[in-house]
Amino acid sequence: MASFRPGLVSVTFRELAPEQIIKLAAAAGLEGIEWGGDIHVPHGDVERAQDVGMKTRAARLDVAAYGSYYRTGCKDSVPFGEVLRSALALKAPLIRVWAGNRGSSAADTAWWNDVVTDARRIASMAADAGMQVGFEYHGKTLTDTPSSARRLMEEVAHPNARIYWQPLRSLSIAERKQGLAQILPWLCHVHVYNWDETDRLPLADGLRLWQEYLEVLDHLDDAEDRKRYALLEFVRADSPEQFRADSQALLELLH
Repeated sequence: MASFRPGLVSVTFRELAPEQIIKLAAAAGLEGIEWGGDIHVPHGDVERAQDVGMKTRAARLDVAAYGSYYRTGCKDSVPFGEVLRSALALKAPLIRVWAGNRGSSAADTAWWNDVVTDARRIASMAADAGMQVGFEYHGKTLTDTPSSARRLMEEVAHPNARIYWQPLRSLSIAERKQGLAQILPWLCHVHVYNWDETDRLPLADGLRLWQEYLEVLDHLDDAEDRKRYALLEFVRADSPEQFRADSQALLELLH
């Protein structure tokens, strides 16, 4: 099976400073952090990005990705140039982006073309800077269903464009696994959490289900030797104590 490194999405703890998040992640035995572009490493704040990147590496953690809030095809989105400058300063290998701001059921042909054209543009810009882009797998975007997520990657058709995966609550377990299988050729990272219909739950309670997802990941092609992360997100009650327990569950799952 393709190996995944354990990590954390920084926006799991929006109220904590980067230094506190680094300390938590290192103490929990994780290996990387995806830094969010809204709170912890704001888009365009190059000095902040440099500082957070250096402190992350000083703690022997990787910068797994830069979690931006750039939305392809949206004229009112943060300029991608600002996102790219922050990602460069952070020394992130990949920038997370979003596939527009409307769900696939509300998207006409013109909207698909706008999102795809912009995705190719920013993928090329990131490639010139030595980075990749990865689409958030999320509702109210063009990655909100298994078929639309695959369609997006096929239409973008750029060697520098990847996609995340997470278990969308809007889908059944069977649909989640089907969707994961459909995007394996483009998969970069996975966001890991355990929810029921409304509440966050301990990750340990969902390990059997996550094992099913990992069985789908057995079919990943690692010919390119990509570094992938399983990134914790949405811990119960935003609790550092629950985070520590979830981290141990994640390490158990991966090892």
